[in-house]
Amino acid sequence: MLNTAVKAARRAATIINRASNDLDSLTVRTKQENDFVSEVDQKAEQAIIDVLLQAYPKHAILAEESGATGDSEFQWIIDPLDGTTNFLHGFPQYAISIALLVKGQLDQAVVYDPTRNELFTASKGSGAFLNDRRIRVSKRTKLAESLIGTGFPYRDFTHLDAYTGMFRDVVQKSSGLRRPGSAALDLAWVASGRLDGFFEIGLNPWDIAAGCLLIKEAGGLVSDFTGEDGYLKSGHVVAGTPKVFAQLLQTVQPHVTPALRS
Repeated sequence: MLNTAVKAARRAATIINRASNDLDSLTVRTKQENDFVSEVDQKAEQAIIDVLLQAYPKHAILAEESGATGDSEFQWIIDPLDGTTNFLHGFPQYAISIALLVKGQLDQAVVYDPTRNELFTASKGSGAFLNDRRIRVSKRTKLAESLIGTGFPYRDFTHLDAYTGMFRDVVQKSSGLRRPGSAALDLAWVASGRLDGFFEIGLNPWDIAAGCLLIKEAGGLVSDFTGEDGYLKSGHVVAGTPKVFAQLLQTVQPHVTPALRS
């Protein structure tokens, strides 16, 4: 199944790379304020779905642009272009994210960065890899020495005050905070040790499913803001090396409102 997901990601990357050479000609529409979709997102998503369903016609799909289809204990979760705004500006930080849930549990993961030709993969119980090289989370143990990734609210500002409080405290207690603009890649970079932790509010399952499995298979920890495993449902996520994760969670929790606990 992992090989099929890799094939699907590479098929989508061909579409994305071709389009990146002529951004001005793309058709773009606004889904909601500060949230865009291009014809590339749609074509890349369809290419992924075609590859997956050709191999597994009875599997279910949850994709960013086309929604949920099918009813199966096997469900593919797809973001054909995580970081669309970056892509549309020619900012080379975006990725294809594909994950497989089996009976509700993350089982396979692919995050592919087409600009760097970096392929992050994981299978449950078999470790995480970058271009066939085994990866592990960093060895850092102190938040004060850690580089942390995040994502600013850009679409829904309901929890902006809570996020601002988290941002303020993490900035003061860490070595630095980065907001590259693709949660899928941020999480893959935690898995590969480039970042030591990550937190964000209000993500979607297709943004984080693959990246969260990568981190767990690379020896890291992932949770929602309560320290439980409800992050795919809530979209609120904290991740990192085991010790940095604990300190990061402790830092953001004082700002967690009742709405962020559900």
